[in-house]
Amino acid sequence: MNQYKTSLALLMATGLIACVQTADQVAPVAQNVQVPAATIAQAPAVEPVTITVAAESYSVPPLAALGPVPIPADNPQSPEKIELGKKLFFDGRLGGDTSTPCVACHLPSLGWDFPQDISLGYPGTIHWRNSTTVVNTGYYNKLFWDGSSRSLEAEAKSAGKGAVAGNGEDDIMEARLALIPEYVQGFNAAFGDTWPKINNAWRALAAFQRTLVQRDAPIDQYFLGDSNALSVAQLRGKELFEGKANCLACHNGAFATDQQYYNIGVPPVKRWEDDSLAQITFRYELYAKGSTEKMYRHTKADPGAYFTGKIKSMKGKFRTATLRYTKFTPPYMHNGSLATLADVVDFYDRGGVAADGRTTDFPESKSKLIQPLGLTEQEKADLLAFLDAFTGEKLDMAYPDLPPYEPLFTDQEVLEATK
Repeated sequence: MNQYKTSLALLMATGLIACVQTADQVAPVAQNVQVPAATIAQAPAVEPVTITVAAESYSVPPLAALGPVPIPADNPQSPEKIELGKKLFFDGRLGGDTSTPCVACHLPSLGWDFPQDISLGYPGTIHWRNSTTVVNTGYYNKLFWDGSSRSLEAEAKSAGKGAVAGNGEDDIMEARLALIPEYVQGFNAAFGDTWPKINNAWRALAAFQRTLVQRDAPIDQYFLGDSNALSVAQLRGKELFEGKANCLACHNGAFATDQQYYNIGVPPVKRWEDDSLAQITFRYELYAKGSTEKMYRHTKADPGAYFTGKIKSMKGKFRTATLRYTKFTPPYMHNGSLATLADVVDFYDRGGVAADGRTTDFPESKSKLIQPLGLTEQEKADLLAFLDAFTGEKLDMAYPDLPPYEPLFTDQEVLEATK
């Protein structure tokens, strides 16, 4: 009882009860995510293939149909958990000032990400990296561009509490959830909680994200035996992808990513040069993640995975992103500096150099896998056609109605508590 009273008093004192985001504050969209059951099949076993880049040979898994999304043993799926996670994904009350639910940066109708170079930030800030789609993220073993979270549960927690993202505090978020009877019932049904526990909120969100899966793209149909699933141009593009264009070196396996870290030459985003809010956020992130004073004063580009272990050779490296569902997720790269997939192909064709001639601020760690390709215009068109094969139909979802607050106590109970 003391926990309930303390949280209620905290909410009253901070005025947060008045900051409720209601369902009519978010626009409805078309349909729920569904994976056609007839298209789902177990991916066949595949053997590694050998590729040669810059006179060196590499053994990599070939492209393949995507199998079922992995489910961790310590967070099994259940209908109650998924339904709870779905509502929490759309609900800003799981955050700082209730204005930044997960969906604020992962918009279903826009590829489940954010359509600008740098993602939306918490009010008064801006994010410092591009928002990634949440479709198929259940297949990653490293989350975020720098791979700093190793599970969807950990990613949800980091995003919900991150200063330039959700900026939530555990006690406030738990107290809010406890004032929503439908959530109290939902946590009880999903986890047996009598009081919503914040760690179970992250687990519910992760369970929901594992339902946002696309396994029926043309590339899946092709590898499951439909020889007509790819056009003639896409088949030419596939040959380039696996050969001259060298994409397979990193974008391999059924998930089209090796989930390893590379510096591919992406230059700093131009926005850092004239957007004061972006500059402040960037400096904050450098400071918060533990830079030396020299690094804080002089670094002009995102060090990426360097911060996961403070290893100099990791500067400028980011985890390989999957190519699945990329058709709907422009702009591209960790800082959104490439507007279209055509720009991405041109960037790689130039050997990891932007159209204005700029490249990474960390040239010492740039991958030797990135070399000028010498693609013709026809080859670029074929490669783009093949990249389309990694995306199926658009996955959209109607925003759920969000449950209302209700007082934990009657007026009489509050009066008696005061006495």
